[in-house]
Amino acid sequence: MRKTRQQVIAEAGNAMQAYQRSTQAFDDAISRSLGLNPTDLRGLDWLVDGPRSAGELSAGTGLSSAATTTLIDRLTEKGYVRRVPDENDRRRVLVEMTSEGRSRVGAFYGPLVAEGATLMDGIPIAELERFRDWLDRARELTDRHRDRIQANERQDP
Repeated sequence: MRKTRQQVIAEAGNAMQAYQRSTQAFDDAISRSLGLNPTDLRGLDWLVDGPRSAGELSAGTGLSSAATTTLIDRLTEKGYVRRVPDENDRRRVLVEMTSEGRSRVGAFYGPLVAEGATLMDGIPIAELERFRDWLDRARELTDRHRDRIQANERQDP
């Protein structure tokens, strides 16, 4: 029997939900193995692509300024990050992962990334581009709804 479009969409939604749960459980296992809490790991995730200011880290993680400072202090104390002067603006301080932090975190994510790359084998570039574009739109949708919720939180007494 041929499935309807709605049935396939529902199956895709269920698969996405299962993937999100699996990813969260994987990240939780890494957090425990590294002696970090989930917020610490999320903070490190925002630093993988390079140094960020405390404000950028706060905006990315959704933490308050005070909570972000505490996050940076915890990660610094554990050797995952360090504060460095911004080369372009001496008044600004950036937070960057240390080589030790990259190595410790990479030991967990590296094998997943390497094996995950093989999931793309045999998929034509056009399909990969469509998948990438869909992921971008899905992220934008989630970001809009997160912003909506945060705006409601600020309005509620």
